[in-house]
Formats: sequence, structure tokens, C-alpha cells
Amino acid sequence: MPLDTRAPQRAPTPQPAADLDAGLLDRVAELNIKMRHHSATDVIRTALTEITPLRLVSSFGAESVALLHLSAMVDRDIPVLFVDTEMLFTETLVYQQEVAERLGLRNLRILRSKNTAERDPDSTLHQTNPDACCALRKTEPLQKALTGANGWITGRKRFQSGTRASLAFFEVEPETGRIKVNPLAFWTREDVAEYIAENRLPRHPMVAKGYPSIGCAPCTSPVREGEDMRAGRWRNIEKQECGIHFANGKAVRSGEKT
Repeated sequence: MPLDTRAPQRAPTPQPAADLDAGLLDRVAELNIKMRHHSATDVIRTALTEITPLRLVSSFGAESVALLHLSAMVDRDIPVLFVDTEMLFTETLVYQQEVAERLGLRNLRILRSKNTAERDPDSTLHQTNPDACCALRKTEPLQKALTGANGWITGRKRFQSGTRASLAFFEVEPETGRIKVNPLAFWTREDVAEYIAENRLPRHPMVAKGYPSIGCAPCTSPVREGEDMRAGRWRNIEKQECGIHFANGKAVRSGEKT
């Protein structure tokens, strides 16, 4: 089985923030320096050793299987959090079950909001206030599930959008003090595709239909040739992220003041 040997070409340079604990920032900076020439697998192993309790958050989207496979090879008991917004494509729900079984994920936790009946009884909130819909259906249940964790693993990568262009392996989540781990931060789109092909991993069925980034069905559309891969997410409105990687309305990067 092909091994993960991809490492970043340059070390990340997180910016200091006066309102964050200096010790935590130093710890994250040290981890980034320590792992700057290491592979995603090494980052996952180090995170499991250095940051406990730790969770892995996955959308089971277009590229998620690469990180899930890497993590499963390290430890199949890593708690994997999957947020079912109850507005996902049916294909995503079927794919989630297929991948979890294929990889032998032994600690999968499916999260759902308990407040949709009260705050979005007719399931139309996404039409009038997509940020509130994301908060209700995704951010709030995830943050509740992350209570007590000191860190979480994400599948974000620098190439995905401008808000992710300066990602480091490790970063601080300012409002919670948790450490976010981005093992694939420096992977290219070609790296992901190659890894999935080499390991014969199942692809999300929506990818073949023109969906390189997959979220909730009402807010995701196919991407046209030449467009950014996330152009189909919340098309025609000024929104690029669901909110789980934001604090005070701003994209969170390593040590950035928000």
C-alpha cells in the first residue's frame, strides 16, 4: 500500500496575537517547527501524542476519504465526528456508511441539532439566513461535541480557497483555546487525487457529477470549468465557509487575532 510521504515545501509562519495564551501559542509554534518537513501521517501521530483528548471532524465529502484513510492507518479508534445537518445529499449519507465500514472506523459519532424543529420548523432558514442555518445545523452541534476536547483534526488544505491559503499544520482556535490540526494543509489537489487512486479508495459519487466540494444539498451546486473548486458552495452570495472554522465572523488562522 502506498505510504504518505508528502511534506510541505516551506515552514508556516503564524502571526502572534496578544489576546491568546502565550504558552499555547509557543506550543503551537514549536509543533509547526518540529513537523515542518514531516508527512501528514507523522502529523496525525504527533497530534495523538501531544494533544489529548483529540477528535477528527469529517464531512465525508469529496476529498474526506484521504484523511480518514490516513487516520485509520494510525488509529481506528480516533473519535470521528460527522455532522448530519439533515439537509445533506442522500449520496453523502450512503457514502458515509460505505467509507466508515470500508476503513473500519470504530468510533464514529453522528451529530444532529436538537433545535431544528423550534428554530427552523419548515426547513427554509437557509433561504433567508444561511449563516444562521449553518450555525443551527452544523456549528452548534459540533461545538457541543467538541466540549472537553483539547484539539481536533480537520481536512482543510491551502489550495481550497483564499481563506485557507496560509494554513499551518497546527493552529489555535482563539475562542476556545483548542488546537486545530490540519495534516493535509500542504497537499495539492493532485496529491489528494493521487492518494485516493493509489489506495483504491471509494470516491464520493457527486464528484463525477461536477461537485468537487460538497455541502448541504440546497446550498451546493456543480462547479463549471475554470471556477474555484468551492465556487458551488453558497453560489451568488458572499459566503465561503459554513462557520465551524470562524470566530467572530472571521476566518481563523494560526495565532490570528479575531
